Amino acid sequence: MLDPTLAALSDPNRRAILARLAEGEATVAEIAAPLPISQPAVSHHLKVLEEAGLILRRVDGQRRPCRIAPDALAPLEAWITRLRSAMEHNYQHLDAILAEAPEGD
Repeated sequence: MLDPTLAALSDPNRRAILARLAEGEATVAEIAAPLPISQPAVSHHLKVLEEAGLILRRVDGQRRPCRIAPDALAPLEAWITRLRSAMEHNYQHLDAILAEAPEGD
């Protein structure tokens, strides 16, 4: 589950799209307006984000607004939390070793 998420987040345009959607729901045209890429390219990036489970689309008449999926980053947050915990444990262990080491001349 993390690989599609990390792959989707690896592109700066997709991160910019997510940043825009963090402000609220938007259509493809609204998302594409400030970006230096074409509307078809934005549509492709949205498809990647949707396949990774990061965004949702809905139909509203002629409009197809996108929004960030609830808890989309939960698996990534859990993974990062586990890594952070392991690193903190390692640093605490290193601190203990260094505290016991005799001081050099």
